[in-house]
Amino acid sequence: MFSKSGSMLRRLGPFVGLIGIFIGGILLNGGTFLSLYNQLNVLGRVSIIALPSVGMTLVILSAGIDLSVGSMVSLSSVVCAMLLMERDWTKATSLAVPLFSLLIVFVGIHLCNRWMRRFGSSQRVSKVISILIGIGFGCAVFFLMHRQVVSGFSTLSVLLLVPVMGLFLGAFNGLIIAKGKIQPFIVTLGMMSGAIGLAKFIAGKGGQIHPIYYEAIGYSAEGTIHVAPKSFDVLSSKVSIFGADIFPVTGLFFLISVLVVHFILTRLRFGRYIYAIGGNEETARLSGIKVARVKILVYAISGGLSALAGVLYCSSYTQGKPDAGATWELDAIAAVVIGGTSLMGGKGSVIGTMVGVLILGYLSNILNLQEVSSEVQDILKGVIIIGAVLLQEGTLMGWFRRRRKKEG
Repeated sequence: MFSKSGSMLRRLGPFVGLIGIFIGGILLNGGTFLSLYNQLNVLGRVSIIALPSVGMTLVILSAGIDLSVGSMVSLSSVVCAMLLMERDWTKATSLAVPLFSLLIVFVGIHLCNRWMRRFGSSQRVSKVISILIGIGFGCAVFFLMHRQVVSGFSTLSVLLLVPVMGLFLGAFNGLIIAKGKIQPFIVTLGMMSGAIGLAKFIAGKGGQIHPIYYEAIGYSAEGTIHVAPKSFDVLSSKVSIFGADIFPVTGLFFLISVLVVHFILTRLRFGRYIYAIGGNEETARLSGIKVARVKILVYAISGGLSALAGVLYCSSYTQGKPDAGATWELDAIAAVVIGGTSLMGGKGSVIGTMVGVLILGYLSNILNLQEVSSEVQDILKGVIIIGAVLLQEGTLMGWFRRRRKKEG
């Protein structure tokens, strides 16, 4: 009986907590809390941190951890700002453009190889031809990107290049963890430090902030006006319906990422593999699951979503900052844990993470409206995280059962 009630409590706990915090916000702040402006403000703020949280969900479900997501946000924000504002080859373009071209090479080789094998070509011939075609595609893309370096990158180009950079760095994490048999904590801790250092190195001058300017303001560099495309500002705007701003664009990225990952976890074999590896990696390996490949993909997705968050940060705050994502890894882990995903792996859902993100967002919003100091907010957040871990691991229910036995 207690086991069933404990399991149900762990599943429904995040939703009950969200409802409780929402009601508390109404009681404490009334109309101010319920106003459309405040609700959109909360959603807009949490949507950016939500993207690393969604990626972190996949990582923790596979019994891993990714401490580098915050640093990835910082690095990608700097690279994004420099791609938009600079009109020459810089450290940012020298990192992002070759990595994107390399991805095109890999994709081209894979697709061409599959296509040629379908028509009965021998394995050796199809591999050689596929490599040549893949390299050709990569060189063509590199040439097209070189032209954009001079003319300025578009919003679409930035949305492609920056997340791909994060994808590669995340995949590197997964490769070292899976092939090197090294603890995820150590590998991602190293990447956290390395990505921050790389962000400062690319930013230059001791890690300077790179502002983003649009046509109304302009930006002068070496006698030339450099501005970001106005379409990039759309990423930080709100979707307008019948003339009213209804939904932040960052919120759309948040919801789409949740829906896609939910589909992966519930409908695809890849999602079942993640749960299986988190539940028991050795059993998953013996069952024929390619554990290394799954782990590399999981960390790659985490890195890509974190880099996308860096792009949205750039649009929202109009700057690239080497410490933009400082401590974001803690908020991402907190959202996942509060959402009911077990730190041991194998149990949880991305829907729970979405609820966890909203809980943290509404909690911060209520405390800000009550003018509670940031120190007290951090203490409350820590208490909530510890309580969530105790609840989901069954520690509180075990304590309750022992108390009932003693009283009986």
